[in-house]
Amino acid sequence: MVQKLNTYLRESPSQTAGPYVHIGCTPNFTGIEIYGSDLGATMKTGPVNGEEITIKGTVFDGMGTPLRDAMIEIWQPDAAGLFPSANETRGAPDPNFTGFGRSAGDMDTGEFTFETVKPGAVPFPDGRMQAPHITAWIVARGINIGLHTRIYFEDESEANSVDPILTRLEHQRRIQTLLARKETDGNYRFDIHLQGANETVFFDI
Repeated sequence: MVQKLNTYLRESPSQTAGPYVHIGCTPNFTGIEIYGSDLGATMKTGPVNGEEITIKGTVFDGMGTPLRDAMIEIWQPDAAGLFPSANETRGAPDPNFTGFGRSAGDMDTGEFTFETVKPGAVPFPDGRMQAPHITAWIVARGINIGLHTRIYFEDESEANSVDPILTRLEHQRRIQTLLARKETDGNYRFDIHLQGANETVFFDI
């Protein structure tokens, strides 16, 4: 019986995100207004605690050309380092912060945008504190499996210097590919490079 099920319920082959990822995940963005707003379009549902920030960036291919059909998802804790989850036992998370965002790249420039809050530090499984960061997931045509990376902040140098993940990178010079750069107060830039000399560090998770 088990063998028969394994034959019948085989894993489907992986595919690229295709030209329909935006229709399925961000229909309002494509002009198909079937919901009030796209899932993840708004991360703040009311007054939030902490520093409100804007993160903008572009996904570039190996030739340095912006991808205009990429979609980015992010997950993060609130300003106190608490996740909006039923499994959060360290305290009460900000009720006006969702912790999840989704942004399709602008169809002309490829730029994505997130209106969020600067995340607080969260503990590593061994108890050490991680530097403030955001988890990001990237999909686009030509990417068979979604890519995972992290967004750290260049103005958190002290916390970054002891972060359990950043300190484990074999090539320390590549840490710069994980740092969001502060352009003005409350505004950060985080570009993602899929290949090339500035290739972003991606994580196998």
